[in-house]
Formats: sequence, structure tokens, C-alpha cells
Amino acid sequence: MKSITIKGSQRESVGKKATKALRNAGMVPCVIYGGDKPVHFSAAELAFKPLIYTPNAHTVTVDLADGTKIDAVLQDIQFHPVTDKILHIDFYQLFSDKPVTMSIPVQLEGNSPGVRNGGRMLFRKRKLMIKALPGDLPDFFSVDISKLKIGGTIAVSSLLDEKYTFLQPESTAIVQVKTSRTAVGGDEEEDEEGAEGADGAEATAEAAAE
Repeated sequence: MKSITIKGSQRESVGKKATKALRNAGMVPCVIYGGDKPVHFSAAELAFKPLIYTPNAHTVTVDLADGTKIDAVLQDIQFHPVTDKILHIDFYQLFSDKPVTMSIPVQLEGNSPGVRNGGRMLFRKRKLMIKALPGDLPDFFSVDISKLKIGGTIAVSSLLDEKYTFLQPESTAIVQVKTSRTAVGGDEEEDEEGAEGADGAEATAEAAAE
């Protein structure tokens, strides 16, 4: 998985007054968990743009001013409810021998003959949660839909690999092609597709349970 470098400085004070001053200066207060002790640092808000405003998944190398470098993944982010400015970010430190849980995007490849024949494609899972060692985390999952006909489904089982464990059942549908609404009528399928949208927006990483 590709890594993005974030240059920052360790925070001497973590009080409300110091935190407010950082934000006023265009800096984001951050914490890295998972090591011997939490590491508090700050970095320019613009430095997080390639990490946050992208559909791709990335790990992070936090490069501190004292020369310390820490590999991590984004765990949680807080935005201002009105301005959408980044208020705070939590990271989780990566260790080469400790698996982590991360949400990985799905990319569809090819053209579905079922869609060409009038079917409607439902992209059920735009991201999949997996547990893997940091070195085995993929950038994305590629799903070939070039043979997906009307009535066909591609499930998680098609992506199984010994390098990682999926946290969804193997039977979970990733993408399907169904008969179009104009042919069958009703709103049931439209409701199902809308429900997927919430799942597709998920993009978090957290420590894997030991």
C-alpha cells in the first residue's frame, strides 16, 4: 500500500488553549496511539489533503521535526460542523508483525454484458474491511465485471487471499446486475442500492483485536 508522508512537530502542550492556538495558525492537533505511549503532534492542515480527500486507501509516515518517523494509519478524524475544517486526527501506529483492520476501496474493471443488455448494476460494497499485516495491505481490490450477466453476482469469495482476512461473510455481494426497474417495476431494488451508499462512505482504520 502507498504511504503518504506527513511532516509535523511534537506538541509540548495539549491543553485547550494551546490546541486553539494551533488551529488558529492553520495547524491540526493529532495523536498517534498504539505505541508505548501516545505521541501528540501537529501538522499543517494542507498536509492532510492527499490523505483525506481521496477515494484511495493509504498508510502514513509521520515525519517529526526531531527526526522521529512513525508509520501509522488514519483511525479517526473530526471536522468542524460548519466550516468542515479539520479539528483533530487520531492515528494508530503500525508494526510490521501486528495485523490491523482497514477499509480498502473496490474498483470495477471492464464492462458488464448484463448492463449492455438492459440490466441494472448494483455496486453493493465500495469498500471492504480486512485484517492484515501492514506489508500485506492492498491499495484496492480490483473486480472484473466483464463476464457479469443479468442475474449475476460477484461476492467477497472471489477475492479470498491467504495474506488477509475479510471481515464480511464470503457470500457478501460486491456487485450485482439485476433486471431493470422498467421491466419488473417497484422500488425495492432502488432502496437496496441506496442502503449501500452509507456503507460505501465508510473509510476508517482501527487496531485489530489481538
